[in-house]
Amino acid sequence: MAETENHIVIGIPKGSLQETTKKLFALAGFDLRISGRSYYPSIDDPEIRCVLIRPQEMARYVEHGILDCAITGLDWLQETGADVAELADLKAPWPNYGTVRWVMAAKNGSAFGTVEDLQGKRIATEAVGMTRRFLDAHGVSANVEFSWGATEVKPPLLADAIVDVSETGSSLRANDLKVLHVVLESTPRFIANHESLKVAWKKDKIDRVLMLLNAAIAAATRVLIAMNVPQDRVEKVLALLPALSTPTVSTLADAKWVDISTVVEEKTVRDLVPKLYEAGARGIIEMPLNKIVE
Repeated sequence: MAETENHIVIGIPKGSLQETTKKLFALAGFDLRISGRSYYPSIDDPEIRCVLIRPQEMARYVEHGILDCAITGLDWLQETGADVAELADLKAPWPNYGTVRWVMAAKNGSAFGTVEDLQGKRIATEAVGMTRRFLDAHGVSANVEFSWGATEVKPPLLADAIVDVSETGSSLRANDLKVLHVVLESTPRFIANHESLKVAWKKDKIDRVLMLLNAAIAAATRVLIAMNVPQDRVEKVLALLPALSTPTVSTLADAKWVDISTVVEEKTVRDLVPKLYEAGARGIIEMPLNKIVE
């Protein structure tokens, strides 16, 4: 287990997930500071130690107990096959925290249209284990080679096809590649060491950290709407609010008016506010949220 007597060790993903992870911790209430020269970020919680590690390596360090918990992608969790506890999907509407696709692709105009066409061919990828399992599932035997980078430029000279990660597909289009299959859709995951979860105080601390991270993600797309409404317009205003919301209705000093507040999806506000005004609501305000504990 991680050498921790009064703290837990959290793995912070280095690279593409790094800045968004820092933002996530900030919204959750932690001051996480990452120095460009150090692999040991500071955090304003004496019960937490942080280590900056590439997502590709994260799961095995958690499995071996060097880290108590960490954030890594489902792709690298499956690639390593590490035996860890997967506690949460941290998908969020921020850069690199959405869904990324691992796709099998070949050159446009090539004879390859499906995975079956790659029997005996050469495939380049950084995710060798994932690719081999996909081939096995389709009964295909091919030569899978580890790619050290620039994978998308290898067909057709250095490889017949590739398996590579794609967020927007722009790199595939730029290199004149066509998608044959989606091999995996991946999102960031919060994982923990099995033995760490057996230690009561560590599990409690991990659960508390995860609760705050989830609360920050839950608030990412929502805002608080509050307004004053005449008593005789309350039902009309409430009918406009989303069915899944649970509005709070409070009395005001003027008995003819009430205050109504509720949480709504931010994308609905521009259409909702004019309708609320027309229904009689006044003093309508929109407030951002940092955390929602559900």
